[in-house]
Amino acid sequence: LHDMTVREFVVAQSLTQKPVKGMLTGPVTILNWSFPRKDISRKDQALQLALCLRDEVADLERAGCRVVQMDEPALREGMPLKEQNKDEYLQWAVDAFKLSTAVAKPETSVHTHMCYAEFTDCLDAIMALDADVNSIENARSGNETLEAFKNAGYRKDLGPGTYDIHSPVVPAVNDVQQKLQEFLSCMPPEQLVVNPDCGLKTRKWPETIDALRNMVHATQNVRSQLSLEPTT
Repeated sequence: LHDMTVREFVVAQSLTQKPVKGMLTGPVTILNWSFPRKDISRKDQALQLALCLRDEVADLERAGCRVVQMDEPALREGMPLKEQNKDEYLQWAVDAFKLSTAVAKPETSVHTHMCYAEFTDCLDAIMALDADVNSIENARSGNETLEAFKNAGYRKDLGPGTYDIHSPVVPAVNDVQQKLQEFLSCMPPEQLVVNPDCGLKTRKWPETIDALRNMVHATQNVRSQLSLEPTT
């Protein structure tokens, strides 16, 4: 077996001194967005996928990767409709995620990402993933999701989306800054991670660069207001 993403990581990392994320799709999302076999349980297939991803995490680390993101946007959508089956599903979903990421070194930052969903009935499972950072789609929502994480006692870092990546509109600095200030009403600044809503592959280069530049400027403005030291 050969690594899947190491070459892309190495090329990207060679262009900057800042850490570049290794980007992977998690085992539960791969399973839920595929056509799984019927003769093997979904649990067993998720765990087999996790073993493959575990090797990829190790390969990325050997290439110098210090931040690995294991996306699980389909964790919530894969939940069974029948209440009596939900706990079992969430248990093996968490086990598969942790199997794929547990190989990471203690100094490696493990991230995950989740799309728009109703998280209140699976927040315990999300916390059990033990990811260092969870980035969630939130730009088109209010603070309901953030309040739910807060009320559940979520202690890891959280990255609610600052702007809608499905729109070609470049967000103004003031708009992103207002979003960040709203987020800070629900969490302390040391817990807030700044990021777009989701991946940027549907956007063209000019709008992507302008949007990210405005997001960075907004972040710098808020840090200055809070008298926070800039991060490296």
